[in-house]
Amino acid sequence: MISRIDFRANTQRVPPNIPVATQKNAKTALVHREEVVEPLGEVYWESLRQAAHDLRLHAITHLDTYLPMLEEKVTKAGGVVHWASDAADARRIVQEIATARGVRRIVKVKSMATEEIELNHALQDAGLRVVESDLGEFIVQLAGEKPSHIIAPALHMTKEDIAALFREKLRVDAPPDPQVLTGIARTRLREEFLSADMGISGGNFLIAETGTLVILTNEGNGRMCTTLPPVHTALVGIDKVIPDWQSLSVLLKVLARSATGQKMTCYVSFITGIAEEGPREFHLVLLDNGRTRILQDERARETLLCIRCGACLNICPVYNHVGGHAYGATYPGPIGAILSPQLLGTQIAGDLPFASSLCGACAEICPVKIPIPEILLHLRHRVVEGDEIERAVASPMVRAAGALGAFAFGVPRMFTLGARVLKVVQAPFRRDGWLPVLPPPANRWTMVRPFPAFRADFRAWWKEHYLNREGAKNAKKEK
Repeated sequence: MISRIDFRANTQRVPPNIPVATQKNAKTALVHREEVVEPLGEVYWESLRQAAHDLRLHAITHLDTYLPMLEEKVTKAGGVVHWASDAADARRIVQEIATARGVRRIVKVKSMATEEIELNHALQDAGLRVVESDLGEFIVQLAGEKPSHIIAPALHMTKEDIAALFREKLRVDAPPDPQVLTGIARTRLREEFLSADMGISGGNFLIAETGTLVILTNEGNGRMCTTLPPVHTALVGIDKVIPDWQSLSVLLKVLARSATGQKMTCYVSFITGIAEEGPREFHLVLLDNGRTRILQDERARETLLCIRCGACLNICPVYNHVGGHAYGATYPGPIGAILSPQLLGTQIAGDLPFASSLCGACAEICPVKIPIPEILLHLRHRVVEGDEIERAVASPMVRAAGALGAFAFGVPRMFTLGARVLKVVQAPFRRDGWLPVLPPPANRWTMVRPFPAFRADFRAWWKEHYLNREGAKNAKKEK
């Protein structure tokens, strides 16, 4: 029975092969993206990226124009618009809508905004049954985890992990076969769709000129959640508004290709108020929760251009090695490293801007050309030095360590000496090229996963493994 599923697990189920599964699935996503981007040609693709960047920047810097327009159009179409200043306000609004209508069972479309405000827990604490209908979200909800990826919540899990989870939670015979596992989930979710009193969704875009909510899915669950229950509530960030349908046509071209390697998402749903068939009520909750504060900083406001495609996560070497949960925030990866500190404050998430190698791959792949490395550096400066928005939060010890590190990395002899010292110091902790256990404060890393051993002979290693190999290849070509 579906009622036996525990959707409020208190423990975090962390598979031991997170890096392997993450890297495999991220690489697959990048391959699919290349297959649909390359045929467009570099010139056309770059023109699309620039157009997407420009129209998104225009939208977020003219919210005073487009948000009132959106509210007017939604209301005219029979919907109700609610304004939520923060997470608590948003949770209260949704809960009041549910309580006033006697809602007991809720089905949800995948939504990072609802994850951001921890809506599920609030509704469950109020005695409501909330079930995620996206397959990936359904999986991580069963596991008692948060999503590890913006568009692929269970990207960190293998089919073997999922099969074991289904056997444990659903009490079914679940072989590690994707089609069989999908069928099991589909069967379990069908009852939820048919018995739900309310459907909750997020939204990919909000079209101001017509008051239209745009939802993209690949499983059809979005349409089930937004048409079968008598009440549909959409929780969407104010940054998702765009001017018109022409803007949408550009964004759809870059989003699907960057997110899932498709020319077009399987299901593109347009919802404008109340229709003759479908829910009797439509509520749109517009969420601020720090977004207007981000807009005040001209050097960081382009963070809000994000269309949640997840491409920056797929290509990020840091994300690929640690997985999404290591970020400890709703939004992982490069975009999370700049978004979370601004939403939560640097006192809470001030370490995330430093979770980057600044390689720039995220900026190169971003379909709306967010200058992520530049914003990372800006936020690092805010953490260490403070600015007009937030005071510095780095301790004197961290500042001193940063200054010492800058000096050591800036002087070749000091860098070489430090590498040799580290090689000796790490010897008691080293096991097969890894450091599985380190003393505080480095143990915060090794409690989750081992740390790669330091090398004192990097130049020699580079010469042996790369330069000599490339030289041999070139010599072979010449012959």
